[in-house]
Amino acid sequence: MNKSLIALAVALALSGCATKEFVNEQVSGVNKRMDGQNAELSGKLDKQSQEFSSRYSSLDGRLNNQQAALDGTSKTAKEALDRALAAGKLAEGKFMYETTLSSQIAFPFEGNELTEDAKKALDEFAGKIKSDNRNVYIEIQGHTDNSGPEYTNLKIGEQRAEIVRRYLAMKHGFALHRMNAMSYGESAPVADNKTRKGRIENRRVTLVVLQ
Repeated sequence: MNKSLIALAVALALSGCATKEFVNEQVSGVNKRMDGQNAELSGKLDKQSQEFSSRYSSLDGRLNNQQAALDGTSKTAKEALDRALAAGKLAEGKFMYETTLSSQIAFPFEGNELTEDAKKALDEFAGKIKSDNRNVYIEIQGHTDNSGPEYTNLKIGEQRAEIVRRYLAMKHGFALHRMNAMSYGESAPVADNKTRKGRIENRRVTLVVLQ
């Protein structure tokens, strides 16, 4: 065989080997980069999954705590929470507690002026709110028995709730926009209106504290 042909064949063989090695090196480099990127992506996904799981567990825990708090509350307190949430009044969207002033201490029969006992009870209520130092929202609900016309009872409930709201604002400096006065009238009794004792229990003002 011609020496020049032999030399050419050797050169081509060597060139082929070099090209193959080059390709292998490039493929190996790409594989390594892809492996690194996949590992990094997998790590990010794992971290995001853990963060999501942690947030979900925290939210689930808060919802369970909130449900536990609501389980022992009145129907009107739950409705107060729904109204406040719908109006965007709450920072955390949760129920805290409710306090009721019975007619035995709040108002004289058919009267709308706070008794001294009622003022004392409201002073204690205001003191607790201030000591808790929380930005709360208060719904003040006026309730009556079923004596008299329904419309009249709605007006009486509204007047009594508004008197409590005004007292908390003027005596204790509670912001009016952080309180809402409303009347249920005779529609949400807690006792039997057929008895005197039951009617007394139904004539009440309830303060629902939300956050």
